Amino acid sequence: MLGRNRLREKHNDHDDGFWSRHPRLRIAPGVFIGGVIGTAVRAALSEMQSSDWVWPWVTFCINMVGAMLLGFLLEYLARTGDDVGIRQSFRLFVGTGIIGGFTTYGTFILETDTRFMDAHMLAGLSYGVTSILLGLVFAACGVMLAERCASRSNRKAGEGR
Repeated sequence: MLGRNRLREKHNDHDDGFWSRHPRLRIAPGVFIGGVIGTAVRAALSEMQSSDWVWPWVTFCINMVGAMLLGFLLEYLARTGDDVGIRQSFRLFVGTGIIGGFTTYGTFILETDTRFMDAHMLAGLSYGVTSILLGLVFAACGVMLAERCASRSNRKAGEGR
């Protein structure tokens, strides 16, 4: 019994040393799980996409919603506290994991290229340009919404003191 306890203590010492040398690895499972969630939601929504559509509406809407959510999340977190501890883990789980898995740059590029290859040049060009420009607009809307929410949150926190 004594030997097992010493082995367990030695193993725990090794784990503590490993995690202290590689603290970023602690957040990797959260990012992975978030990515699985975001990708699963996107895959389910992508089933609604018809191959007959010249404009890939599902991917377009997914990317616009994702741009707005990411703009909101990052701005809100930046305005309401430091990016440490649980807040940092939350940002990485939701922002990098869920929203990163939900949005899809790869599919956007593939669908743009497919339009060009299928001789739908105008559709490919307009889809590519519109996605990028409106993505910036949606991200900016998310930032502005977060500014308003954060200022209200900060005012309420100040009133509670």
